[in-house]
Amino acid sequence: MSIVRFLILIALIAATSLRAESPAEQIVLTAIKSSDLTVVHLWAPWCSNCQAELKNGGWTKIVKDNPNVKFNFVSVWNDGQDGRAMLKKFNIADQSNVTILADPGPRRGENKIKQFAGLPLSWIPTTWIYKGGDLRYALNYGEIRFPVLQQFLEDSQSEWSHKGEPSIEHALHD
Repeated sequence: MSIVRFLILIALIAATSLRAESPAEQIVLTAIKSSDLTVVHLWAPWCSNCQAELKNGGWTKIVKDNPNVKFNFVSVWNDGQDGRAMLKKFNIADQSNVTILADPGPRRGENKIKQFAGLPLSWIPTTWIYKGGDLRYALNYGEIRFPVLQQFLEDSQSEWSHKGEPSIEHALHD
């Protein structure tokens, strides 16, 4: 095999292994870099776990109770449909702190996305909380318990500092 063919083969392999970011993913990547507390919720209207979260009113309440948090509802594995009608039914779609997006990928098969915004995606619903570009919490498998999500939002607002606390050596001697 000539060196030129080898280099072409390497370039082709590299090109196919890189996945172009969808417009939805680009919007989310920009949003999570802001200083705002940002929630990324990956879901689909056909998913029974996602439907259960909506039916219990948890998302409606959490969005309304946290007007300073930016919520990104990203429909995935839904053939490019954003699920807006279902979010509208639960009074989420028209909230000023909500962005509704859709990944264009298919629901099934090898072309179904397995990664979003640099993180693995293997189950929905999946919910991530970011602040200032830092991932604070990743809830990757299943339905949210909304009191826990509220606590995570409150914790994510903190500075995450242990300044002033006794060192572990001091604590062990007490």
